[in-house]
Amino acid sequence: MRKKFQNITSKLWAAAALGLILILWQAVSMAGLVPNYMLPSPVEVLQAFVSEFPLLMENSRVTLTEAALGLLCGVLVGFVMAVLMDRFDRLYKAFYPLIVVTQTVPTVAIAPLLVLWFGYEMLPKVILIVIVTFFPVTVGLLDGFKSADKDMLNLMRSMGASEFQIFRCIKLPGSMGQFFASLRISASYSVVGAVISEWLGGFNGLGVYMTRVKKAFAFDKMFAVIFLISVISLLLMKLVDLLQKKCMPWENKK
Repeated sequence: MRKKFQNITSKLWAAAALGLILILWQAVSMAGLVPNYMLPSPVEVLQAFVSEFPLLMENSRVTLTEAALGLLCGVLVGFVMAVLMDRFDRLYKAFYPLIVVTQTVPTVAIAPLLVLWFGYEMLPKVILIVIVTFFPVTVGLLDGFKSADKDMLNLMRSMGASEFQIFRCIKLPGSMGQFFASLRISASYSVVGAVISEWLGGFNGLGVYMTRVKKAFAFDKMFAVIFLISVISLLLMKLVDLLQKKCMPWENKK
């Protein structure tokens, strides 16, 4: 009961902070401190969101499809790489530095090359999302695998357990917390990666829509898209939380 009360209280504080920001934003707009064409008020953003809702939903469907495909492939790639690098130490030493290097290259620099190589369809967007989502999963799982209890590992080996049995019974269950923490990050990255890839080439999607309204200087619609992207990212992270509770029921009893 006390834990639920603390959760409700923390959410109320967050809602109060958000409400205060919106009130200050509206006050600044009404006072004319910043021109409306540069910073539309929250009311104008809400009106733009309502008026453009059908078009936003149509473009969201494209972006979410790209994000879902890229996230699924990214998680699979990250899981396989983590398992292989944990099992074979030479692979870890050879490829881990290269994996880190892939994250030092800005996605905005990679996207034009992918569009040039693979065209304006969905494939380059999915590839870019895979690039930005596999890294958190790989690193999270590797940390989880390597943090397995050494005494438990030695006990399993002394009882004649195979490496697969050790992985299935000790390493994989023990790394689930790190995996879902990484998955939350990757889920939010997938939407952002899809939007960035759409900026540089595409026919539909929230990124394409943002480019069009930016060129038309319709910043109220621009803020409406930003708001929608934030909501989608938060919903995806919440979905990961629900999935974690289903897959790790023992954590709910703590």
